Amino acid sequence: MVRHLRSEANAGRMLPFVIEYQGQLVGQLTVAGITWGSMCSGHVGYWVDQAVAGRGVMPTAVALAVDHCFRAVGLHRIEVCIRPENGPSRRVVEKLGFREEGLRPRYLHIDGAWRDHLVYALTAEEVPEGLLARWRRSRARTAPRDHQNTPGNAGNPGN
Repeated sequence: MVRHLRSEANAGRMLPFVIEYQGQLVGQLTVAGITWGSMCSGHVGYWVDQAVAGRGVMPTAVALAVDHCFRAVGLHRIEVCIRPENGPSRRVVEKLGFREEGLRPRYLHIDGAWRDHLVYALTAEEVPEGLLARWRRSRARTAPRDHQNTPGNAGNPGN
C-alpha cells in the first residue's frame, strides 16, 4: 500500500497525508483522482480516530489540504463524496462551506454493495482568502467569548 501511495504521489495523481494530534497519529487524508488539463481537480477522502472527533482536527486538516491544493498544487476544484448516513463526515464539509451538489447513486463498492454518495465541492474562486482562514473566522464567530482567552488557547480560537 505504501508503495502504491508513493507511486501515485510521484506521478502527480495523489497526495497522501497523515494527521497527527498532540504527537499521536489520529487520522489520514488523501487527495486522490487528481486530474490535470482543463479539469484541474481532485477528490478528498479522510478518516479520524473517534477519540479526537469533534475537536476541529478534521476540518482543520481538510482546510489545510484544500489550501495546499489550490495555492501550491494549482488545482481548481476539490470534491468530497460522502455516504448520506455519515453525519460526522458531512458536518466536516458543511462546517467548511463546501456546497452540496447532489447524489451519486451506487457510487462506490463498500461492504459488499454499491453505496450511494453525496457530492460536495469547492472551487478556488470560492475561497480567495483560503479555506483555513474562512474556517478560523467561522470558529471565532461561534466560540463562546470566555473560551477565547482560556489557558492554552492564547486568544486564538482557530487552534
